[in-house]
Amino acid sequence: MSESKPSPRFRVAICGTGISGLVLAITIGKYARNDVPIDIYEAHDSIVTPGAGIAIWRRTLEIMEELGVYEDLEKVGTRPSSSSSSHGPHYRKADLKDGGFDWFHLVLPDGGVKVQRRDLVLVLQRHLPANCTLHFRKRLVTYASNDSSDVSSIVMRFSDGTTASTDVLIGADGIRSAVRKIMFEDIARSRPETLDIERLDEWINPSWTGVLVYRCVFPTERLVKIRPDHPATREMILYCGRGHYVVSYPMAHGTQINLAAFVLDSQSTGKSFDGLWVTDVSREELLQKYEDFEPQAKELLQCCDRPSRWALHTVNELPLSTFGRVAITGDACHAMTPHLGAGAGQAVEDAFVLGRLLSHPLIDLPRVPVALQVYQDIRLPFSIWAARESLRTGWMYFFMAPGFYDSIDRSNEAKDLEVLSREIEKQWAWQGTGGSVDEWKRAEKELCDRLGHLRRKSNL
Repeated sequence: MSESKPSPRFRVAICGTGISGLVLAITIGKYARNDVPIDIYEAHDSIVTPGAGIAIWRRTLEIMEELGVYEDLEKVGTRPSSSSSSHGPHYRKADLKDGGFDWFHLVLPDGGVKVQRRDLVLVLQRHLPANCTLHFRKRLVTYASNDSSDVSSIVMRFSDGTTASTDVLIGADGIRSAVRKIMFEDIARSRPETLDIERLDEWINPSWTGVLVYRCVFPTERLVKIRPDHPATREMILYCGRGHYVVSYPMAHGTQINLAAFVLDSQSTGKSFDGLWVTDVSREELLQKYEDFEPQAKELLQCCDRPSRWALHTVNELPLSTFGRVAITGDACHAMTPHLGAGAGQAVEDAFVLGRLLSHPLIDLPRVPVALQVYQDIRLPFSIWAARESLRTGWMYFFMAPGFYDSIDRSNEAKDLEVLSREIEKQWAWQGTGGSVDEWKRAEKELCDRLGHLRRKSNL
C-alpha cells in the first residue's frame, strides 16, 4: 500500500530563477516535509546566469553546509590553497604609470570560495526538491491584489496571456523586479496612509550609481604568457586608484581568472543612465579607462578580449519588503554594489531565513503574513546596512571616501594609507561574525512570540 502524500498547507510561487529564488526553493523543500509545493516562474526560456565570478564568504558557506549543498559547491569552486598566504585580498596603490606598490593584505578568517555564477546556479538547480516545478517563458505582468486577511488565491498574469494561481508569492526577480513594482503600487492604492506616495518611483525604480563595471573571465594561461609570475594567477588582488579600481581572483581551480574593473563618475550618481545597462565593448575602451595605471594592472586588462560593460544600478533603500502574502527577496529587495562581495550572500541569507519561516510547522495559510512580517523585520534592516557599508567601502577603494586618503595629497601617503587600511578591515569584519543560522534562531523566537501573542489576544 503506497504512502499517501500530505495535504498541502499552502502553495508558494517564486518569480525568478536567480540565486535567491533557487536557495529559497531548496530551503522550503528541505524543511517543509513536502507539504508546501513550489512553482518557480522564469521570464526566459532557460535559467539565465548574468554576471561572471562571485566570492562566497563564511556566512554564506555556513548556509550551504546547512542545506547540504556545500560538497557540490566545493567541487566547482576555488579555495585558497593551504600553502597560500591569501585568506583575503591584497591591495595595491595602482594609479601610477611607472609602477604601483603593495598597500596592505586584508587577512580574513576564511578565504571563502570563488566560483563562476553559472556553476553555482547549476549546483543549486541540481538540489531543487522533487515538489518544485519550473515554468519557463513566464514573465509576470501583474497579480491580483491581496490583503493579509484574505485567504483566497493570488492570481498571476503573464506576458504570454496565461494565468496561474498561488497562495504565497515571492519576488526573486532581480533588480528590475515586477513583483516589487506591483507590490508597492498595490500598497499605494489600498493602504496609501502607510507610504510616502511621493517616493513611490524611488522605491520601484533602480538607481544608477555613476559606476561602470567592465567584467571578463579569461584563461589563466593567457596571463602567464604575458608574465609567468603575475601574482593575479594565485591571489585575489585589488588595484586601487582615484575613481578607478580593478579586482581579480583565480577560479576553476586556478585555470581561469575573474576580473571586474570599476570606473566612477561621481557627478552621474543618481542620474538616469542612457543606453543598455549591459553590453559588450572592445578591449581598447577598457584599456583607455586605465591608461594611468601601473603595468601590472594593465597586463591583466590586456587579457580581456571582449569585456562586458555594466552600468551599476542599485535598489534604493525600501521601507518594507512584504505586503499580505507577497514578499520580495535578494536583488529585488536590496540590489547593492559589489564592493564587499555581499550581494549574493545577502540573497542567500534572505532565502534561508524566509524559507525556514515559511516551512515552520506552526505556519498555515492564515499565518503566512506573520511569517513574512518576521522575515522583513529580521532581514531588511541588515541587508540595508550591508548595502550602505558596501557603498561606503567602494568609495574607499576609489580613494574618494570623505576624510580618508584621496590619492591627490601624497604628502603623508604612508600614514594615510595605513589609516584607510584599518578602516577597510573594519568594513570586512562582519563577514566573519554571526550568520543566518543564528539569524534564523532569532527569527524563530520572534515568530513564536508573535504567534503566542495572537493566540492570547484571540482568547481574551
